[in-house]
Amino acid sequence: MKRQQTGYFDTTSMGGEQVRAFVPDPLPPKDELDFKYLQHSLDSANFAIGRLDSVTSILPEPWLFLYAYIRKEAVLSSQIEGTQSTLSDLLLFELNQAPGVPLDDVTEVSNHVSALEHGIRRMREDDFPLCNRLIREVHEKLLSSGRGSKKLPGEFRRSQNWLGGKRPGKARFVPPPTHKVEDCMSDLERYLHAPESGYSVLIRAGLSHVQFETIHPFLDGNGRVGRLLIALQLCNEGLLSEPILYLSLYFKKNRSDYYSLLNVVRQRGDWEAWLEFFLEGITKTSTSAFSVAIRLNSLFNTDSARIRDGARFMSSSLLVHQALQLRPISTIKSIAQQTHLSVPAVTNGVYALEQLGIASEITSKKRNRVYAYDQYISILNEDIDD
Repeated sequence: MKRQQTGYFDTTSMGGEQVRAFVPDPLPPKDELDFKYLQHSLDSANFAIGRLDSVTSILPEPWLFLYAYIRKEAVLSSQIEGTQSTLSDLLLFELNQAPGVPLDDVTEVSNHVSALEHGIRRMREDDFPLCNRLIREVHEKLLSSGRGSKKLPGEFRRSQNWLGGKRPGKARFVPPPTHKVEDCMSDLERYLHAPESGYSVLIRAGLSHVQFETIHPFLDGNGRVGRLLIALQLCNEGLLSEPILYLSLYFKKNRSDYYSLLNVVRQRGDWEAWLEFFLEGITKTSTSAFSVAIRLNSLFNTDSARIRDGARFMSSSLLVHQALQLRPISTIKSIAQQTHLSVPAVTNGVYALEQLGIASEITSKKRNRVYAYDQYISILNEDIDD
């Protein structure tokens, strides 16, 4: 099927050279999508994401999985942008412990968590629509501190940006000029509010992601906001009851294909090639997340049974175990605050978990020791380590 590029070039002069900035056409695509080509991928993705969404009813405490998975995604999404922070660094940072990495790295990851939680809270508690104002609020949270804090947090850019190359005239891709950004984002906002367009939620999310990344409306943080937008849109349109699907790992592992297919859409209008890639990511990521949730639930049940069968101080040990399910890296003081147990009771419970090989001390300190739920963190870290 013959297609054309999905926008036009606005040519200007900048620094004595010609700059061709790409301005995308509004969504939906002018040409009808070929669903004979896409239907199998779409069916597989819908099945996988539906099964993942069922986790919220299968798991006795789904918010435990949500807490951990949001933080795993924050680490992965930030690593794509070049940070070196790990999941353990983030959990230590949230405990106000020294993370052992540059502070800016772990701050960026922590901001990512805050940005997603802010977006979900605004949509649910404030009944706020998924709109440009909310996207700017999420961006403001994301860049509230750290390296991006000087790059207009919460504001659309007022200068030209570009991808690849030292100057826009030699760049791999130049997004719309500044005077077009507001109009482009207004068009995207209208599309986000138009579910009657005839396409399913997953297709709409795939289209919206390309459009956002093409507009690149911020000076910094576009990739992270664009990835967050996927989760926000799927929750906003009811396909997910909780934000438990994130494509950062898939995009990271397939980085060259990701950038290539975005350009294929812009240059040749081949939405189907991009959407097949996107839907494959939905399928693989949903399947992996479902597996992790089931494995974590099994781990929690197995370790609870071990504590009941053989732990000293069983009552306090069970409460400590429950606290470590929510905060898999923690301190005696923090666990005592969570469980309302005395410090001696928590100390006894932690000692019992150490004896069973469930938890271990990771700092080698004499005071303010930090304990980790080893197998839990190991499961979460598998993909990050890869």
